[in-house]
Amino acid sequence: MAKSLHGKETQAVLREIRLLFGIPDWVSTVTWSTVRDDIFAAITGATIVLPQGIAFAAIAGLPPEYGFYTAMITPIIAALFGSSWHTVSGPTTAISALVFAALAGGHTPGSPEFIQAVILLTFLVGIFQLILGIAHLGALVDFVSHSVMTGFITGAALLIGLSQVRHAIGLDLPRPEELGEFMIQLWERWPEADLNSLIIAFSALSVGIISKKLMPKMPNYLVALGAGTGVYYLLGWTDLDVKTVGVIPSVVPSFSMPAFSFGEMRDLASPAFAVAVVGLLEAMSISRAIGLRSGQDIDANREFTGQGLSNITGSFFNCYPGSASLTRSGINYEAGAKTPLSAVFAAIFLLIILLFVAKWFAFVPIPAMAGVIILVAWKLVDVKEIRHLFATSKTEVWIAGVTFAASLMFDLEFAIYAGVLLSLALFLNKSSRPRIAVGAPDPTTKTRKFTNAERANLPECPQLVMARVDGPLYFGSVEFVRRKFRHIEHERPEQKHMMLIVKGIGEVDLPGGELLIEEAQRRHKRGGSFHLQTTTPRTISKLGRFKVMEALTKHHIHLSKGEAIAEIVPMLDDDICANCTARIFHECAGRPNNNRDKKPDHVQAMDMLSSTGDNIGDSTLVVNAKMQSQSEKDDL
Repeated sequence: MAKSLHGKETQAVLREIRLLFGIPDWVSTVTWSTVRDDIFAAITGATIVLPQGIAFAAIAGLPPEYGFYTAMITPIIAALFGSSWHTVSGPTTAISALVFAALAGGHTPGSPEFIQAVILLTFLVGIFQLILGIAHLGALVDFVSHSVMTGFITGAALLIGLSQVRHAIGLDLPRPEELGEFMIQLWERWPEADLNSLIIAFSALSVGIISKKLMPKMPNYLVALGAGTGVYYLLGWTDLDVKTVGVIPSVVPSFSMPAFSFGEMRDLASPAFAVAVVGLLEAMSISRAIGLRSGQDIDANREFTGQGLSNITGSFFNCYPGSASLTRSGINYEAGAKTPLSAVFAAIFLLIILLFVAKWFAFVPIPAMAGVIILVAWKLVDVKEIRHLFATSKTEVWIAGVTFAASLMFDLEFAIYAGVLLSLALFLNKSSRPRIAVGAPDPTTKTRKFTNAERANLPECPQLVMARVDGPLYFGSVEFVRRKFRHIEHERPEQKHMMLIVKGIGEVDLPGGELLIEEAQRRHKRGGSFHLQTTTPRTISKLGRFKVMEALTKHHIHLSKGEAIAEIVPMLDDDICANCTARIFHECAGRPNNNRDKKPDHVQAMDMLSSTGDNIGDSTLVVNAKMQSQSEKDDL
């Protein structure tokens, strides 16, 4: 038996390994036709990434070649080991900004020490992502509000745009992270701005905007870069004091080991985790968005694994952290890509193109690059999504707002943690406050479904309160539910008996079970009783494990409301029943009645409606237990 169990566990592990690292499902769909489509899509993608590689590397504080390395190595590994058929990975704006923010405080951007730290950071990012994938924690991204990314990207976009102002006007200004000092210096030194740099940057920016509107399928970043460079030469480039990108040493990625250092790895662990989380959020949101259009299901754990392996591998080829690119992924899908081979082909075509044109990038003026990066930052701000948040959810506005403010007041790494923690805190606060409503059978419905008594103004039994809890009954919600029980007890002191419908419980733990036992004991001491009604096998099993069923006994746990009522009504006080005019249950017919000639209040109301000609359906009060458990729906 032990050998059999061991064999099953081994098979399960091997199955999980095959799912994460085995041959992907798209391989069997590859034909000459799909290869042709992938090649055409790859050509488009390769031209798009040319200016992005330089611009994003500049945002990260790196020389241009590191953007190209990342655009070649990262997408190949992510495509082969990831889940999405159309997502293209590589350098992205948000990740680039986060890398710069994480390291610029301790290293000089562009220096050898800075570059070594970035490559080691890439390795750690990949390790974190791979661990999350292997641990099957892909569902974690579902718990991070999309508003966190909205606030983070908006804040990052503003910082990116402001960081390029110094290049656009030719002035040495403080870093935009020091926002107050930056704005003061910009205001005071604005008259010293270099007019030529401003003209070049403005030309690149304006041409990029116009070309996108007039020629949406053209690579507008490349067009903008060309326009800014053209204006640079028209102004008389030899006479201008304007810096250029400079010579790119090599566009061919080469193998080299990251500079492993325990002390450095310890210092980089926190920012690496933040970059890993942002990268995975980007990858999953983009993969799912395109998957909805293509009809493909995305495996979050495999996507995590693919992103992790791409960054680990990239760190051995001088890449900085990458993730899925919304622009390149969208263009890849629209261009007709059929399989992830399009990303592989795009990386190969990029290398071929760079071998011929890389030398010309040396003459691109820095202000033109600044104009393109400002355009990138501008397009990052999703005004439509921000308006949607304000129109639909104050909670999401708070999450996005706090994340945005933290990115400006502190740093991007802290902003991610602040946004994630706030979203989780709000989620836990909501889950710790399950909805509890008091109900009664509605005689105007055919099946007499249980409805919120206060909202529908329904009569209640003077001795029995029927409540339903919707939400988890766990350690975080126990105090809230206990206060609700006390509130019900205070408002309805004569209703000593309680029937709690736990059909809506999503989760119950030991503290939740102990609360149910506590409430049963309180009501028993007051001369009443406490009953549970549930039809969920999982809930029944947990209640048994937590000794709730043993404490309440089988006479107080019921599978239907009809069964529960039939058990409870005989326990009620005969004297109170004798003078009761509500008589809302069928079982009330067998109870003492001093008002036999007077119809119950709800029956009188129905008679009045019937006399006006309104058809309110079957007014019978007879509902058996089977009907209660199978057909009746609650509206509490």
